[in-house]
Amino acid sequence: MFIKKLSKLVEKVKELPTMRVAVAAGEDPHTIEAVARGVTEKMIDATLTGDEKHIKEVSAEYKIDPGIFHIEHIPDKKAAAAKAVELVNEGKADFLMKGLMDSAVYMRAILNKEKGLLPPGKTLSHVTILEVPSYHKLIIGTDVAVLIAPDLGEKIAMIGYAVDIAHRLDIERPKVAIIGAVEKVNPKMCATMDAAVLTQMNRRGQIKGCVVDGPLAMDLAVSEESRKIKGVESEVAGDADVLIFPDIEAGNIFYKACVYLANANIAAIVTGARVPCVLTSRSDSEDSKFYSIALAALMAGKG
Repeated sequence: MFIKKLSKLVEKVKELPTMRVAVAAGEDPHTIEAVARGVTEKMIDATLTGDEKHIKEVSAEYKIDPGIFHIEHIPDKKAAAAKAVELVNEGKADFLMKGLMDSAVYMRAILNKEKGLLPPGKTLSHVTILEVPSYHKLIIGTDVAVLIAPDLGEKIAMIGYAVDIAHRLDIERPKVAIIGAVEKVNPKMCATMDAAVLTQMNRRGQIKGCVVDGPLAMDLAVSEESRKIKGVESEVAGDADVLIFPDIEAGNIFYKACVYLANANIAAIVTGARVPCVLTSRSDSEDSKFYSIALAALMAGKG
């Protein structure tokens, strides 16, 4: 049976060997709480880079023993990010996590050509798992934070990363919906043209391990009732596991609407680097950061 709840993802990770995380500027309360929870539940061993005094002050305020962490005192945010990446490159950490710093600083450390984590020719993409109370299973969405206007090649990579995660959630043949504003191909709407190509590539075996269909409007992707009313025959429609968004604006709006209006819990990582890289918003909850740690640990432990 495949995983339908983020709590079940955590249970699966607890059965794996303990993973090591390097947290870049791990100074904010939600990050410290989430990392401490992961350490306490024996999922991870954690090294926090950042201002040691601030880390200890926040830990004390939230009744967390800072002794459960390894702390590298580096007050400068850019240097803290570089050190966290260095720990991964030295084999001292299995995955990376963003703490109290701008995403741009974090991403620049990952993308650094000499000391970063991006293998030649790879595409970085952000993948989010959403647990929306009104949907009957987890939704894997991409890209909501990294790729601004993905081209066809980048969308192929996005599908690959999302499907890889789906397989790790024990979804043997994930259903991938290529999202558009409409469900018909329109030459004036590039997203629908890409969707048609991706669907055909899947049918011809060029995109494997899943079933792809699109373009699908949002209602068709997740509502069986809409599928029936519109008379659309699709193995994906009404039961999608994966949503591939046409651009970052569509994905980000969907993601934040789910979190702030539908009480969704999330887990989010950057894929395509040599290791999983947790990337959540500084305002995300402790639960979301904890679930993101669990997802990164699951993917870091692969193979």
